[in-house]
Amino acid sequence: MSAGYRLSENARLDARNTFGIAARAPMLVEVSDADTLPELFGYAMLRDGPVLVLGGGSNLLFAGDAPGAVLALTAQRIEIISDDGDAAIVRADAGVSWHDFVLWTLGHGLCGLENLALIPGTVGAAPIQNIGAYGVEVRDRIRAVHAFDRRDGAFVRIGAEDCAFAYRDSLFKHDPDRYIVTAVEFALPRVPELRLDYAGIREELAAMGIDGMPRASQVAEAVIRIRQRKLPDPALLGNAGEFLDPVFSSGVTIAFTSADLAAKCLAKQAAGESVDWQAEYADPLKRGVDAFRRFVDSWYAGGFQKIIFHPDQNPGIRRMICAILAGYAWDQDNPYVAEPRRLKTLEALCGG
Repeated sequence: MSAGYRLSENARLDARNTFGIAARAPMLVEVSDADTLPELFGYAMLRDGPVLVLGGGSNLLFAGDAPGAVLALTAQRIEIISDDGDAAIVRADAGVSWHDFVLWTLGHGLCGLENLALIPGTVGAAPIQNIGAYGVEVRDRIRAVHAFDRRDGAFVRIGAEDCAFAYRDSLFKHDPDRYIVTAVEFALPRVPELRLDYAGIREELAAMGIDGMPRASQVAEAVIRIRQRKLPDPALLGNAGEFLDPVFSSGVTIAFTSADLAAKCLAKQAAGESVDWQAEYADPLKRGVDAFRRFVDSWYAGGFQKIIFHPDQNPGIRRMICAILAGYAWDQDNPYVAEPRRLKTLEALCGG
């Protein structure tokens, strides 16, 4: 072990992904000091070979051993770098557990992340995916992202306005081999700006016996309770933790479909048959993901609300749409799966 990092050969990864898939890495690099990244990327294995940067392992399904080095940032520092009494700027290292960070902010009287409680993963992964849930996206609170630029061999600080944030998207997602997120700055108010209108939150608060305006910590507790009913603890039963879709919980369906497709491919592989992972796994999975994404994008654009609240609904169309939201996003007999243009047409007809 060197100062700032530890190298482990032929390292097991089953405890580093929430599905608990047995896999190994030829080299696991655990980085406790991000300042050592320039040194590490001077080594041929990291400089020239494939590198997987691993956070909490909840948006990952191994189909075999990692082809190259696996890098995990483990630093756990959280600090308030400025505070004017009304709001604070907080900097958290990439290796901090996201949920632990949310609880830390609430414990220090800071608000803004309560709707994002219990999302699996790390602080470093949050801006990459632009995580979101219950009407809030993390970009709403990010001030800047610190990263190591592998191309230029330098550390950079990228302001939120330059991160190209979009729905579950960012600059970092489009250039995954360039940036390694090392820390994130958040701008968090001390006076709550609560978002309670997402389906289920007010009802959960009522079930908790909370009348009137709740505290941010109570909103977080309501979100935690809702999430725990939806999914088991990944430590007890492997899952992907609703990683994709905060509106319709489609992440659950996609995770299980992903596992089903992967299991079939792995069974063929174990039997000595050749497997085309692109054609037999990636492409069919993407078809359902794209179907879900169309409805999620429509919701955030405001068009889908015009459909679901339209006063003169067609029962047949309603059943087709409900089937997709219930998980049947791979049903090519459903025209709203097979023909993507239909959703836009329906939006226009309903005044969207």
